[in-house]
Amino acid sequence: MNYKFIPTKVHGALDYIVAIALLFAPMIFGFSQVGGAAVIIPIVLGIGLFLYSLFTKYEWGAIRVLGMPYHLIFDVLASLFLAASPFIFGFYTEALNVWLPHVVVGLTVILVVIFSKTQPGETVER
Repeated sequence: MNYKFIPTKVHGALDYIVAIALLFAPMIFGFSQVGGAAVIIPIVLGIGLFLYSLFTKYEWGAIRVLGMPYHLIFDVLASLFLAASPFIFGFYTEALNVWLPHVVVGLTVILVVIFSKTQPGETVER
């Protein structure tokens, strides 16, 4: 049984949605006033996700040089860091709306990676 059911086309769309959500997470969840790592980490990871998605060899990539398996490794590493960041940087003692989005988004992206296909459905070349 193949558990990888999320096509790269869907994964790519999610990449850009999550990148934008990470960029605006401090405002969306109302923790921009907290400052420090709680605010900086999602913004930096959102920018990073946006950039390496542009370079991924899938339907949503603009400059297709990064293979999907490497993209997924970046996703896992960034998501583990995002989920662990409240505990690494000590802002887990802040209000729930400050640290919980980091943990939930980080763990959710890891689940998406687990279920994502590693190759585009059609050959994606440019």
